Amino acid sequence: MNTMTLWHISGWGFAALAFAALLVGFSKTAVSGANTVSLAIFAAILPARASTGVLLPVLIAGDVLAVLTYRRHAHWPTLWRLFPAVAAGVVAGTLFLVWADDGVVRASIGAILLLMAGVTLWRRRTAGIPEDPDQVGTRAGRAKARSYGVLGGFTTMVANAGGPVMSMYLLSAGFRKLGFLGTSAFFFLIVNVSKVPFSAGLGLIDGHSLLLDAALVVFVVPGAFLGKWAVHRINQRLFEQLVIAATIVGGLQLLLR
Repeated sequence: MNTMTLWHISGWGFAALAFAALLVGFSKTAVSGANTVSLAIFAAILPARASTGVLLPVLIAGDVLAVLTYRRHAHWPTLWRLFPAVAAGVVAGTLFLVWADDGVVRASIGAILLLMAGVTLWRRRTAGIPEDPDQVGTRAGRAKARSYGVLGGFTTMVANAGGPVMSMYLLSAGFRKLGFLGTSAFFFLIVNVSKVPFSAGLGLIDGHSLLLDAALVVFVVPGAFLGKWAVHRINQRLFEQLVIAATIVGGLQLLLR
């Protein structure tokens, strides 16, 4: 069966999905969090639950390209402290998906994203000196990693919307541009791959969704190259402002739909 016929996707609808896939590539190598726009496009063109299953392999393709680009800049102490909390969040998100309808999921994720953006803006306004990423080993750093990790795992499982949550964490921890991108690249590659069995078990990934992914993944590559070209032309302050703005826009999109 033709996948586009299965979901009644028009030519314009496929073009919108292709643009969203290109934006995924760009966000993975330039402005993390911008793919919340992709999430909204996928959910608008496809059934909401099906859209998360189609989007996941596209995100993994972007993660692979991001790791290849920024692998030398990852901060592994941060990653190791995040993973246990993220695993708990993924399990909680899976249980949440069993009973929550699309409206509850969207409202919950939108509220969390806006809260994270607000907390980050407040911290940046009140903090005199940015934190050092190496401070993640302190008691306060571990507590913050656990809270953001659970939220990140939960949001990435229920709506592929963990990017903005982790963006807020990495910004609040004082990561500079390349360290930010390298750490988030490995983080999301590992987390998104680990989500595949859960998504398949929920029926969100199947043969039809993978056929559509095969057509869309080719658009991730030019987006990633565009992001790699752009990131070296964006200064640190503008980079942080774009990440926060993308988070706010994504949260509003989810909350107001």
